[in-house]
Amino acid sequence: MKTVNIAMLGSGFVAEFYLQGLANVNGHAVVANYSRDLAKAEAFAARWGIPEATDSLTHLIARDDIDLFIIALPNEAHLPVSLALSAARRHQVCTKPLGRTAAEALEMWQAAEASGMMHGYAETEVFAPCVVKAREMIESGGLGRVLWVRSRESHSGPHSPHFWDVEKTGGGAMNDLGCHCISGARYFFGKDDPIVRVMAWGQRLVHHDKTAGEDNAMVLLQFASGGLGHCELSWTTKGGLDLRNEIHGTEGSIFTDVTRGTPISAFSTRGAGYIIEKADSDTGWTRPLPEEAFSYGYQAEMRHFVECVRDGVTPRETYEDGYLVNRILDAGYASIRTGAWVDLPQE
Repeated sequence: MKTVNIAMLGSGFVAEFYLQGLANVNGHAVVANYSRDLAKAEAFAARWGIPEATDSLTHLIARDDIDLFIIALPNEAHLPVSLALSAARRHQVCTKPLGRTAAEALEMWQAAEASGMMHGYAETEVFAPCVVKAREMIESGGLGRVLWVRSRESHSGPHSPHFWDVEKTGGGAMNDLGCHCISGARYFFGKDDPIVRVMAWGQRLVHHDKTAGEDNAMVLLQFASGGLGHCELSWTTKGGLDLRNEIHGTEGSIFTDVTRGTPISAFSTRGAGYIIEKADSDTGWTRPLPEEAFSYGYQAEMRHFVECVRDGVTPRETYEDGYLVNRILDAGYASIRTGAWVDLPQE
């Protein structure tokens, strides 16, 4: 079996999760780490036993022994890095959101498609084991026709300073968290049932000194079938990451809860250490989540992309999917400005 050599582009929060996911994936080797800050690249490479650390993207792209580049960089770097990879005809995967806007995402998708190489959109939600199982139940007919999907993604705020800068990221809580809920709704309804209208609300309720963007948002998605997607997003929720889905159909309902229904309950007066992503406290009653990278879908998506490169297969999430999510987010921001539904013409 061919070993897929990977260059991890980025050394921050999501890159850490990608390495945790890759730790349980056979047939790959992470051979290099790139960061715009060499010291961070060196520290990351040392922590994960990666042979090379560099701040030269040009150098990495010129190497002929790298099979897959994973973009785990801040949002403002996605477009230029992806275009450079496409120009060099390299396989690539990019974290969410694909672009800061639909225009950026479209440029990335078109360039990657023109390169003839693989492009994968790293949206963890649709690779999470509980979400995949829910989709399997839908496909088996267990829910009948899907009517309504409600998704919630919330925590107390971003982990890195750059997330608060809407010029660098493209938006606030809706842009940051809405990708997951939108992708989940598309997955549950099925990609052959497109989203045709979007309405959104978003406001900054708490973090007035940190961001010009919204720290709370709600998005409604109307599907061509008449079904409704309902997305709740917040940067002001205490108690750690809250990640839930409800799928309601004509014949039943499915509920997923990765972070609030964990298999461990603990009480500590001294502090229990790391509990869960975005946990605000490690004392008192806590609900630690074992194997976070597996539960969130990082392991499954990394395995999928490695196998797609090895086998020459198109991923089930591509830059086209990332572009469609960005279109929906753009429509959501337009709806916030106008207070009205925004139609999404089908392309």
